[in-house]
Amino acid sequence: MASVTRRSSTGPARRATTEAKIIEATERLLAGGERFTELGVQRLATEAGVGRSTFYLHFRDKTEVLLRIIDTLADGAFDLFSVASPAVGAEGVVAIMVGNLRYYRERRHLLAAVLEVVAYDTLAREVWDAKLQRFIDLAEVWLRGDQDAGRTAPDLDPPTAARVFVWGGFQALANQVLIGPESQDEVVAREIALLMWHGAFRRPAES
Repeated sequence: MASVTRRSSTGPARRATTEAKIIEATERLLAGGERFTELGVQRLATEAGVGRSTFYLHFRDKTEVLLRIIDTLADGAFDLFSVASPAVGAEGVVAIMVGNLRYYRERRHLLAAVLEVVAYDTLAREVWDAKLQRFIDLAEVWLRGDQDAGRTAPDLDPPTAARVFVWGGFQALANQVLIGPESQDEVVAREIALLMWHGAFRRPAES
């Protein structure tokens, strides 16, 4: 009985450790300039220091590894984004957007891999879209709150405005991170934030 108890208590921890090693190995290869589509399971397993059969004990395929990366990448960005709201003011929104862009800049290799795969993989695209929907839903809550309080235009359509802002803002952010000069990061982040503030929220410049 003692040996059974030991296996059940250490098994989950060992599994989590192995999965973390595989994910870390994948991220390390991506950071080194490898493209995700060109990485094979054997390469990932070798980099992680595990056997190919061990890889398949933990992940169905390499796309499942990417889905875990999507979870971590998007959830971290959402934590930064979720503290924004009309209550923090225009400069507060700018500061949060700057932080968000820096977050993606530090994980540029992961963002590139995600966008590479979601362009052709249906499952990855669905998971990524669901993550972005969280941002859209939150932005809609902010916009409805401002509209109900009479602080923004009554003809604004919150669901549409939220969708346009999140999708448009993310496209601009991703483009800057992937091909724009880092020296322009704060400028781009500021413009995204202020377009949101004066556009989606329709706040006058002096507010």
